[in-house]
Amino acid sequence: MPIAVYVLGLSVFALGTSEFMLSGLLPPIAEDMEVTIPQAGLLISAFAIGMVVGAPLLAIATLRLPRRTTLVALLAAFGVGQVAGALAPDYPLLFASRVVSALACAGFWAVGSAVAIAMVPVTSRARAMAVMIGGLSVANVLGVPAGAFLGEHLGWRSAFWAVAAASAVALVGVVTLVPAIPLPAERPRVRTELMVFRQRQVWLAIATVALAAGGTFCFFSYLAPLLTEVAGLAEHWVPMVLGLFGIGAVIGAAIGGRVADAHLFGVLLTGTGASTLLLVTAGLTAGLPVVIVAVSFLLGISAFYTAPALNARMFNVAGAAPTLAGATTTAAFNLGNTGGPWIGGTVIDADLGFAATGWAGAVLTALALGTAAVSLRYQRRESSRLVASSLPRQEVPQRP
Repeated sequence: MPIAVYVLGLSVFALGTSEFMLSGLLPPIAEDMEVTIPQAGLLISAFAIGMVVGAPLLAIATLRLPRRTTLVALLAAFGVGQVAGALAPDYPLLFASRVVSALACAGFWAVGSAVAIAMVPVTSRARAMAVMIGGLSVANVLGVPAGAFLGEHLGWRSAFWAVAAASAVALVGVVTLVPAIPLPAERPRVRTELMVFRQRQVWLAIATVALAAGGTFCFFSYLAPLLTEVAGLAEHWVPMVLGLFGIGAVIGAAIGGRVADAHLFGVLLTGTGASTLLLVTAGLTAGLPVVIVAVSFLLGISAFYTAPALNARMFNVAGAAPTLAGATTTAAFNLGNTGGPWIGGTVIDADLGFAATGWAGAVLTALALGTAAVSLRYQRRESSRLVASSLPRQEVPQRP
């Protein structure tokens, strides 16, 4: 695995920390900006929506630009967004800084994924994506708790400064260690790349990604209140259980990345099926502390075990448009990360309780399992047709 792929993973660590750290900083931000906590929570939604919208838009806008130059520009813009957030005197400017950061983050994910794929052979695509996803997993394990710690002891702005510093280190790494990726001999055309969306396999891959992510985050977004109000755990257990989920995510991404290149659909089906069973278990046993803690750890493994395969699958079916493939995967993941918590909140508002988020998440992951199975069926059918068309035709003897 080229060292440049690990540099991209380091960059994703900074991006991921910024994306998720606000979940532990909402109360001090709300107090300082003189807004309600739900209004402060819109900063998280703004980032997610910016990722959904920004990934395809920036992928198209930078299609003909040199890849490394694009990565440097986007990472620099992301760092500027963090500095602007740290210095923001009021809520509107802080909100604007989150939108700018989200757009730069989305573009970096899209282009960075394409660059990582371009630097490795086809048989190592899932491993390359596992490294980048590993950066996101480590952000959940280390970056987010560190941001919450800084926010508690040095003020919420210190967390923004820390992410700005991390992005500066990542920027140096990209400039010095990521090679120049030559553009294709034939200049990419937006119309040509957009044609991949005519393929049903691309839409099945999008649906699988969005549903799998949505199912996981439908439950995970409300894990903290479930642990304290349903399982009866003390509040100091919450960071530890969230950390266990993150550790599971690191383990799952590492295993999935090594297995998915040889058994892509095997990873998709078994991982998504395991997530479905775990979410059902969570719905049934939410009041049992030991079980729900174990389920949280195992769900981290199963959810991120499938992530490299989900990314690699998109690049396989949209190989003619690698930059848009990365952008589409990013948008689909964030669509699930936005829609899943919304569905979970709807279930809770319907007075079904926090445990019902497990059931709602299981429905989503079960649908993801179904779309993956349909995709596998179509692929087998297409492979059979290719084999049949390659066989020599037998001549039928003519009667005298």
